[in-house]
Amino acid sequence: MGLNGLNEYWVPEHVKDYLRKLGFVLPLDDMEPWIRSWDDWMSARGDFYDYRDKDGMGRVYEVHRRSIHPAMRVCKEWGSLLLNEDVKVVSEDQRVTDWLGSFFSSTNFMSAAQATVVKAFGLGTGAWALWVDLDRKKVRIRHYDTRMVIPLTWDEDGVTECAFVTRAFYRGKAVDQLQMHLRGGVSFSADLSQTSPSTSSHGLSNGLLNMGDEETYRIVTVCFGSEGNEFAPVGVAPVFDTGCAFPTFGIVKLAVTNTRVDMSPYGQPVFADAVDAVQAVDLTFDALVSEIDVSKMHVFLSDVLFDREKSGDKAISIPFGKQDCTVFRKVMSTEDTIQEFAPALRTSSQSEAFRIALQMLGDLTGFGIGYFDESHGYVRTATEVSSDNSALMRNIRRHENALRSPISDIARAVMCVSRGFGEDIPDEGVMRIMFDDSIIQDVAAEKAQDMAEVGVTMNAWEYRTKWYGEDEKTAKVRARGLAKGKEPKGDDA
Repeated sequence: MGLNGLNEYWVPEHVKDYLRKLGFVLPLDDMEPWIRSWDDWMSARGDFYDYRDKDGMGRVYEVHRRSIHPAMRVCKEWGSLLLNEDVKVVSEDQRVTDWLGSFFSSTNFMSAAQATVVKAFGLGTGAWALWVDLDRKKVRIRHYDTRMVIPLTWDEDGVTECAFVTRAFYRGKAVDQLQMHLRGGVSFSADLSQTSPSTSSHGLSNGLLNMGDEETYRIVTVCFGSEGNEFAPVGVAPVFDTGCAFPTFGIVKLAVTNTRVDMSPYGQPVFADAVDAVQAVDLTFDALVSEIDVSKMHVFLSDVLFDREKSGDKAISIPFGKQDCTVFRKVMSTEDTIQEFAPALRTSSQSEAFRIALQMLGDLTGFGIGYFDESHGYVRTATEVSSDNSALMRNIRRHENALRSPISDIARAVMCVSRGFGEDIPDEGVMRIMFDDSIIQDVAAEKAQDMAEVGVTMNAWEYRTKWYGEDEKTAKVRARGLAKGKEPKGDDA
């Protein structure tokens, strides 16, 4: 990433033109200026952080404002609160739960998904989409942030078709890869592509992309060279029919309404309405550091303490001491050979302003007024957090509800395509997401309380269903095995 974000990847204009010629209206056009602005705040760059000022003589100089990257800190904190490796996708069929657990673990999905959520909280939107290796018949999940996601068809219920644009490398050369996840049959007009990337044609209408009656999703891949020319890399299937009747991607958005562009399929960051608070945090932090920097002790030394050397007809004092403007020479002075001056520090008032700015930032980004307050200490138990921060608890539940749909969508899509490759996976049935709330709740205490109720108001199998995500049949078998003093074996497990 470049210092000014110049090396970041954004959707190239030739890819946008290609989609427009297919008849799509791109919502990215209206949102991209906002997304670029939010990206700058995430990286702490722009005119607020690097600007020019003038001194008393009218000379212009560059100034850099110090930053603790508050926007990024907020997003990382939300990512760690919502997703980690202990989050589980469970089904009413234990075999589905076990298969998904193995798949997510082997592909390190949850760890990478947390980074996607962090970016979604910072740029407004993220996505997970299927990526298929036809040669090895393997299914993987790719992660995208807002800059790479272009919704194509959407309504108030969500996005039903979407395009994803990434940078790839083919034989050592950088290419732009466009993958469109489209529902139904697709066909392109001859003037847009010399070789049709579709195997099924349903007719053309004014050279636009047409949708057929078949409702399965197809992944259409188009690659562009460095000059924006379309080409077909060897080994890349132009069209793959997934056989899924539901979306093969999941759009990640937080529970914050987009107030920038009406009816947009994109979301907005958690700090979008708290930019002034982000500025306040860095202003007070920079002032605090500057206060300490300029308050260092200054030592003034008389001329008589400096050695001199001849330079022609002149005698020049030989400098010594540190070169960070803490030691000064008193010209033509022989009295008070060493004089010290230590400016009074105002760190107490500066720290108070910094604390208030952090409180304001926490309140406006959904954490509550005391979450970032350093006077409370950074090491706090889950019980302390949940007992005095009801705002945080409510917002966590809202964001968790927003994440349930994309996680479920991508899990169903992975299983559907894997079945098509011959894996024996039963129907997923009803699925639910078990979030890890140990960070904000005293889970150990709740489990101990439920354990005490086993045999009184709760059955052992109900306990296993609640805390281990097992289906009823598996939980009953395992509970009976434990009651007999041994773990169930073979088919009983």
